[in-house]
Amino acid sequence: MRRFLLITGGTVLVIIVLVGWWIFSRPERGSVGSVNTAFRWLGPDDKIVVDGFDDPKVQGVACHISRAQTGGIKGGIGVAEDTSDASISCRQVGPIKILGDLKDGERVFDEHRSLVFKKLQVVRFIDRQRNVLVYVAYSDRPIEGSPKNSISSVPIMGWSTP
Repeated sequence: MRRFLLITGGTVLVIIVLVGWWIFSRPERGSVGSVNTAFRWLGPDDKIVVDGFDDPKVQGVACHISRAQTGGIKGGIGVAEDTSDASISCRQVGPIKILGDLKDGERVFDEHRSLVFKKLQVVRFIDRQRNVLVYVAYSDRPIEGSPKNSISSVPIMGWSTP
């Protein structure tokens, strides 16, 4: 019995550490807003969350991403696995200035969608023939990813000031 209690206590401690790490290691995002999609009797409602972020290597490009967020008790404590649904829109918001070497498929945003395995990512590609930045949002897992994705293109153009 004592051995069972030690194993259970150790398991609980590991879970607490993992949940704390997951909650506090999430990247800072610029929350734009959210809308409720389903009422939950216990815990927060299911919702669609919209956040904004800037491309860290391309000044003058801003992106907004929306995705489903599971509510309820599991969602409230941060252990629910959210769906792979996401949508992205990126636009030129000022003069474009590239702040380093751009690599195709470089990650510009990521967020955990489950406690350990699932991650929402945004990667950037460069269509050199058309002089366009292409952003792709998708969700992945080590074993079984999802083909659901969203894409947004930003032409690299001059910026006139009034």
